[in-house]
Amino acid sequence: MRSRRTLQVAWLLVAFVWAAPPAPGQEVEIPEVFSETIDVRVVNVEVVVTDRQGTRVRGLKPSDFELLVDGEPTPIDYFTEIEDGFAAGGATADIAGVPALDLNAPVGTNFLVFIDDLFSIERDRNRVLDRLADDFGELGPADRIAAIAYDGQTVETLTAWTNSDEQFRDALDRARSRPSHGLLQLLARKEVAQERQLMADHEAGRNQSGLFGSGQQVASGLSGDDSRMNLRYREKLSNQLESSVLAAMATMRRFADRPGRKVMLLLAGGWPGSVEIFARDTLSEDSTLSIDRRVMSEHDLYGPLVSTANLIGFSLYPVDVPGLTRDFFGDASRGFGANAQPDTTGPAPGTLQREDTIHSALHLLASSTGGVPLINARRDVALASVVADTRSYYWLGFEPQRREDNRFHEIVVRLVGRADLDARTREGYVDMSRDHELDMTAKAALLFGDPPEALPLQVRLSEPFRAGRRKMSVHVEVAIPLDEIQLLPVAGEWLSVVEIRVTTMDEAGNRSEVSSEKVPITGSQEPQPGQIFYYETDLQLRRREHSYVITVHDPLTGTNLTSTGTVGPKSI
Repeated sequence: MRSRRTLQVAWLLVAFVWAAPPAPGQEVEIPEVFSETIDVRVVNVEVVVTDRQGTRVRGLKPSDFELLVDGEPTPIDYFTEIEDGFAAGGATADIAGVPALDLNAPVGTNFLVFIDDLFSIERDRNRVLDRLADDFGELGPADRIAAIAYDGQTVETLTAWTNSDEQFRDALDRARSRPSHGLLQLLARKEVAQERQLMADHEAGRNQSGLFGSGQQVASGLSGDDSRMNLRYREKLSNQLESSVLAAMATMRRFADRPGRKVMLLLAGGWPGSVEIFARDTLSEDSTLSIDRRVMSEHDLYGPLVSTANLIGFSLYPVDVPGLTRDFFGDASRGFGANAQPDTTGPAPGTLQREDTIHSALHLLASSTGGVPLINARRDVALASVVADTRSYYWLGFEPQRREDNRFHEIVVRLVGRADLDARTREGYVDMSRDHELDMTAKAALLFGDPPEALPLQVRLSEPFRAGRRKMSVHVEVAIPLDEIQLLPVAGEWLSVVEIRVTTMDEAGNRSEVSSEKVPITGSQEPQPGQIFYYETDLQLRRREHSYVITVHDPLTGTNLTSTGTVGPKSI
């Protein structure tokens, strides 16, 4: 099991004020009506069909396509061909989640720009932003664009959905003025490398002076010391990447409610596929990498982002913000001109491996969701490239058999009798459970604040008090208005079972897991207007400033009540 640095959130006390508590040893029987309900939604499958020369193929019919889900033929419930941004033909269907399109009607594309300030270097980021502004004119009249920026702690909405050139340019102006932290990332990696080199030089000197028995012992000692030195850096890098991925997921979920196709331009400042490779200075053919279970794998890091994109219908177009590497060594003392001595300039140790692992992550995100990675020089034409790539495609949809089991389901699209054609689309989707979706909503609220559809929730927090070494405890009282939830008459009583979730994030961006509790609310009489149910608990946290989210979910109506705020140690 992989362990990570997370905050502790403990549920210590539950008290019911409106309802009399059950007798000792007696449990409240929860009727089946309060169990999870299946939310049926369409899964969008955008398909780009090309011939062997890479030319787009148009004019295909639903009968030309075979849709396989987990290897089983699946009916296509929705089909439309989009040609140059217009509905060129196909059947329409009354299915939730897809628009009803008339023939020759314009089909808008929603371009969501996610700007990663945590890993980006300002010079590279602003270069890409300048090109985005230049390419705004490529958008069609039905297209919309939005821009979001993330700095490792909070998400800023630079602009909501807009088709205004002026609004988008203003948003990019604000994006350029935001601090970026890519140089700090570079400095942290170099400091680890320098410390490792100093230790290697020190141990080599001790070995030459006879203080060590053999070179093999030195190498063994260095390996252990190297692992210990790199551990904190790798853990921090892994946590930061997870935070950025969570922010991108929360952004997609917040901006998903738009008709038309949805794509995200992911301006990644250098997300590696392998934290282990990225943290190393150099790798030779016989190098071996220790696998640290506290460091997330590529699947652990990016799998949730891919799953979220595929489930809610986003295609990812990750942008290689750093572009070609500039980490080269050169010796100015060799001079310039015809008499210059031979130069040994080359890539810095580990540079090519790090660039490869960054490109690997971009390819994974794009290929898994039906998008295209915009690598190296393509960063300069990112928006124009995405607009061109999303102008013509086939829009398929199907209603899956939802089990909400959090399992991956593979999607394959074949062209019937056309082995000469290739189909590019998303690789599948995860049948996400309602509990998991609600956990994600709570985590997203840490970055965005209260969701727009959520109702306010009244919460009172006590002054923090000491709870052991470097910890504090806060007493919390949650006031749940019974007017906002559904209570049903069951066995002579009025009953509801709400789900209460709590998650926190400290000032360094470390987040707790989501703690959840199913809380039965019972009473012998029908609740009166304005009546309140009080839920009390204690939160145990590290002694530092925290943001918190507390949500109450009513499974009968789907109502969510949310409270967000901050709590800190103050004088304790």
